[in-house]
Amino acid sequence: MLNHSPLKTSLLFVCIVVLVLGLSIISTQIWGGKPEQLPAPKKLVMEQEMTLVQFGQANDLSNSVLKEIFELKAKTDLEKSLQEYGTSDQIAAKVTQKLALASEHATKNWIKIPLKFALWFSFLAAVFILMRKRKHVSGMRKWLLFLSLLIFGVAMGADPSPMGTVKDAIHLYGTAHAIFPPRMIALGIFLAIVFLANKYICAWGCQIGTLQDLIFQINQTDKRKAIIGRQIKLPFVLTNSVRILFLSIFTLVAFSVGIDIIDSIDPFKIYKPTYLGVSGTIFLATLLFTSLFIYRPWCHLFCPFGLVSWLVEKKSLVHIHVNYDTCIACQKCATACPSTVMSAILRQDKKTIPDCFACYTCREVCPTDSIHFSMKKRTLPPANFFEKKEG
Repeated sequence: MLNHSPLKTSLLFVCIVVLVLGLSIISTQIWGGKPEQLPAPKKLVMEQEMTLVQFGQANDLSNSVLKEIFELKAKTDLEKSLQEYGTSDQIAAKVTQKLALASEHATKNWIKIPLKFALWFSFLAAVFILMRKRKHVSGMRKWLLFLSLLIFGVAMGADPSPMGTVKDAIHLYGTAHAIFPPRMIALGIFLAIVFLANKYICAWGCQIGTLQDLIFQINQTDKRKAIIGRQIKLPFVLTNSVRILFLSIFTLVAFSVGIDIIDSIDPFKIYKPTYLGVSGTIFLATLLFTSLFIYRPWCHLFCPFGLVSWLVEKKSLVHIHVNYDTCIACQKCATACPSTVMSAILRQDKKTIPDCFACYTCREVCPTDSIHFSMKKRTLPPANFFEKKEG
């Protein structure tokens, strides 16, 4: 019998990955577009006695580009001397910034982006209603995760993504000292969702987050026992330390040498496979295989948005709340939780609370309906609450 067998799980894992890759190749051909990558900075030909026209001709910059870079009022301004607009370093910085922003704008599909956000709002609202009405069960969770990655990853593409809003913003500012306003708006929207309801966008809308989550789920029986190997919960002090170190190194490299160290291993490229290199393919394969045994490894160990949103999550309006008047301290919620977060929420023992991805597994397994997604302030359990119950 193949139910919950290692063979069935292995075949399902391969089918999911192949299906995502195959459909994503078709999707990228339909949408077209360019990879979101800053142009390599070029050395500018510059002499102070040059006019703006001569500077443009020497560096292959059109008059319209020059007008935007130097904020020219009239066509006759093109005959002005280059030195009127600052030193060589100032001019080079201004040109680099404007070209970087122009490149960012050119890589965006301005039809797809608002459509994707509209779909995000609709999908997240639907899932939230299901969770609030307690119609959200394990079987439905897998289908919702699958539907999410098909819509926001396969159909709508890798970009934009929550992770990209942080990663690309840091890289753009580090290399060109530029800020791309639409990206800041997107980041603000994503963080607003986190502020409203935990890491809801990560849980149900993030293209790579839902893929990892689905892979983790298919390696579980109905009683949440691992089918292949053993599913483990990494300590939060370890995962968050790695995540902080990784973001620090990424930022340092972006600002010092202008290199995006995530780009070559970016797991979101599974949704645009033609841009996956050798290192990216190896990293992605390792990440997805690891997802069978560790809940959302990219989110916990590497994701820049994961770290930033974890900080915002501390002030989320709606969060997991435990009613200790009806709780019987069976700790089934902590056991069923795919990470260590429910154990920290349940005990409130002054330890740092890890990321909560609002999967709602804790509520599904609670025998006394003591767990809710609520705006109530979390309270501490009574003194010796668990010791008394266990005794």
